Formats: sequence, structure tokens, C-alpha cells
Amino acid sequence: MARRIRKLTPRMLRRMVLQERRRLRETSDPVAAGVEDPEKVSAEEVDADELAGSLEKDIDYLKALKIHERRLRSKLKRVSEAKGKLKRRLINKI
Repeated sequence: MARRIRKLTPRMLRRMVLQERRRLRETSDPVAAGVEDPEKVSAEEVDADELAGSLEKDIDYLKALKIHERRLRSKLKRVSEAKGKLKRRLINKI
């Protein structure tokens, strides 16, 4: 289970920097990334009432996730307490 830690050598660092630089150059080119000039793109305006349903669904989902998170936290608390009891029991038996 022990992870093996590698030492960072100058050669490895140089290779990592060159790879990152190459990656940044590839993504910095807007034409290659498929991004068009914002002035040339036509955009339609959308009324706020059309987006209200979407926002409402997102808010409801967020509330449901908070409820789910609360339940999971309570379960985690119970598991942590049981784990602590078992550790103390094992230490006492040793």
C-alpha cells in the first residue's frame, strides 16, 4: 500500500515543462481550438421567463443534493464513531 515517491530530477522537470509548454501552445491557438471571432457569431436574445424553468430545476436539484449530503454526513458520523470504538477496543485488548 505504500506509495513509491520518485525524486524530481532536472531532466524530468525539463521534460514536464516542455510538455506543458507544447500543450499550452496547442490550446492557445483560437482557430485550432475551434473558437470563432465573437463579433462574427450571431446570437439571439432570450427572454428571462424562458430560462426560469431551467433555473427552478437547478435550485430544486441543489436542495435535493443538500438533503442527500446531510444524510451521508450522518452516516459518516456513525461509521466514524463505530470505527473509533473498535480502535479503542483493539488497543485495550493488545
